[in-house]
Amino acid sequence: MSTPRSTQAEIEAALKALPAWNLKEGKLYREYRFADFITAFGFMTQVALVAESLNHHPEWFNVYHTVKVELTTHDAGGLSAKDFTLAQRMEKLAAALI
Repeated sequence: MSTPRSTQAEIEAALKALPAWNLKEGKLYREYRFADFITAFGFMTQVALVAESLNHHPEWFNVYHTVKVELTTHDAGGLSAKDFTLAQRMEKLAAALI
């Protein structure tokens, strides 16, 4: 079963609630900077547990204290509510670490 793709109006509304996130090449994008590598990796570990529970996994890249994240829903062929839910959860986790 495929996930419904978000409409442009839904995307715009969801982005208002996530001001640090933007669209990059059709994906939801955010770059996090932490104090050090251990904190960045700890964040990724926490997100991995949340992502697994949501069955929705980020595309991400880590170097030292930086974590770059791209979210998209492959079975929807673009952004869906899953992406915005995971982004919101990531923001809550990061707020405790930044």
